[in-house]
Amino acid sequence: MRIAIVGTRGIPNHYGGFEQCAEYLALGLVKKGYEVLVYNSHNHPYQKSEWNGVQLKHCYDPEDSLGTAGQFIYDFNCIMDVRKRKVDIILQLGYTSSSVWGKILPRKTVVTTNMDGLEWKRTKYSEKVKKFLLVAEKLGVKHSDHLISDSIGIQDYLKDKYGKDSTFIPYGADVFLNPDLSVLTEYNLEQNNYDLLIARLEPENSIEIILDGVAKANAGRPFLVIGKHLTTYGEYLKDKFKNYPLIRFVGGIYNIDKLNTIRYYSNIYFHGHTVGGTNPSLLEAMASNSLMCANDNPFNRYILGDDALYFNTPDEVCKVLQEVNKTDASLQHYLSNNTEKINAIYTWDKIVDQYAEHFESIKGKLTR
Repeated sequence: MRIAIVGTRGIPNHYGGFEQCAEYLALGLVKKGYEVLVYNSHNHPYQKSEWNGVQLKHCYDPEDSLGTAGQFIYDFNCIMDVRKRKVDIILQLGYTSSSVWGKILPRKTVVTTNMDGLEWKRTKYSEKVKKFLLVAEKLGVKHSDHLISDSIGIQDYLKDKYGKDSTFIPYGADVFLNPDLSVLTEYNLEQNNYDLLIARLEPENSIEIILDGVAKANAGRPFLVIGKHLTTYGEYLKDKFKNYPLIRFVGGIYNIDKLNTIRYYSNIYFHGHTVGGTNPSLLEAMASNSLMCANDNPFNRYILGDDALYFNTPDEVCKVLQEVNKTDASLQHYLSNNTEKINAIYTWDKIVDQYAEHFESIKGKLTR
């Protein structure tokens, strides 16, 4: 079976969650004997046409010069190219900028789409953009033969709103067992003596709420903010918290082993995401021995259950920072229970198996 993966900036991952998913998934499917083609941005750092057995096709992507509008052009270019190729299944990771081109997806190729989270709920978007995203979501459903949801909440939402069944396949992670203490030296950190968050610096990820709590707690430990901060919102946050030297805006870190080491040795890991399904960074933190303190919402509760601390307000963040220490014996069951969940449900081998089963079950089944 030949599978094309579209909707990401490409692999190996140099950007974010869907790129990480595409990387693990493509490698796993190739090992199973599938032929996999992944579409990459023309300006991706890796320029070869093959990577570890995965075929790569670079398409023109003007996002750097045009901003968001460039994503639509890039998706158009990818779809126009895949129309020329003989593939059994097109896997779309997300729908935001590809849904408008749904009518030109090849009619004789099965299209299955991972519907991501509830993009129209993101607070960074204007009301006009939110309305467009609702339309895009509808088009993404309409122009797909099959749907994938990465959380039960998204699965229920698609069924309730569109009357459409979807296959539940969560994001994946593998238990991290090889931390490298030299990474702490690189960032001038000490084991269990710093706290952190890892996220895109966007309002719906509770960044400001968390940092307000950090500032109020004055816990005396470094607090790392890992994520691209050279944005308007990032500049706002850096200016607001410029008088708190222990709050460090580190920028993005895309070496997964380095990132997992920082998670592994942290005291408290804050996960502020409020929108979406199975968030990649949440699972990766669970798999990296992190003591989780998460925004209290159904998506996070579904994954973490009773094995985490929760917050909604800066005062709650402050209290956790002042009173909680990861080495406390009474908290160790949080760490072990979350590790068990990763092994039982979320390992990448299991996720690849589920995607393969999905592809086998839908091959040749067109519904558009």
